[in-house]
Amino acid sequence: MAQDRPQKSILVTGCSSGIGYDAAHGLRARGWRVFATCRKPEDVARLAGEGLECLLLDYADATSITACVAEVVARSGGRLDALFNNGAFALPGALEDLPTDGLRAIFEVNLFGWHELVRQVIPIMRAQGHGRIVQCSSVLGLVPLKWRGAYVATKHALEGLSDVLRLEMAEAGIHVILIEPGPVTSRIRRNSIPHFERWIDWRASPRAAQYEASLLRRLYDERGPDRFELPPSAVTARLIRALEAPRPAPRYYVTTPTHVAGALRRLLPTRALDAIIRNG
Repeated sequence: MAQDRPQKSILVTGCSSGIGYDAAHGLRARGWRVFATCRKPEDVARLAGEGLECLLLDYADATSITACVAEVVARSGGRLDALFNNGAFALPGALEDLPTDGLRAIFEVNLFGWHELVRQVIPIMRAQGHGRIVQCSSVLGLVPLKWRGAYVATKHALEGLSDVLRLEMAEAGIHVILIEPGPVTSRIRRNSIPHFERWIDWRASPRAAQYEASLLRRLYDERGPDRFELPPSAVTARLIRALEAPRPAPRYYVTTPTHVAGALRRLLPTRALDAIIRNG
């Protein structure tokens, strides 16, 4: 009798809510061994109470990344089939009002922490001869949008980093894949408020009236879903394809705006695309 195949394992970050939360539960239900991570101990305890193997990981703390990977290795016997890099935050505001230290802070979490984690799991995947690294990017990794410059910058950087990593890892049997969600139900807007309040002195900005007319309302007013918004399960469905397809695509678009943005970026000159975004 043939032995059963070993259970596939995945490390998923940013699982306290939204995309990561749905992915962790969805993959576990599908039979994956999921190592879910959160930044706050209380969220780790909450997800553990829901039956997930949940560990502490803070992208801004390299020590916590190392400790998390070591714990995964200890629990799995050195096996890790996949990584889903997902946790990130937004820092809204006009770029002229964004202190450089604020930009450093968001890059530390949204890019440098991701890179540190990737570097620590690659040796595991090299040793076993295979692996998949799935990076959760954004429609804002494809096109820009006003007031979101800091987040756009991190996602554009992630796109380039992942493209090069995909080329370099192919010879090791490690697939590197980008998922481009677009508008998906999450807490990212609400969670961005403390970062906005810490770094953006909007009252002193020459754009103060614009902040009051647009960004402040978007941040603080209760509002329904964005147009074309999909639930996190839509991302999980693409993630499953990225993880289980024999030959995964380099990118998976999720929402209608992402498909449209990708097409427009390919087809239109920059000035025409800028005009559509400014007026859209």
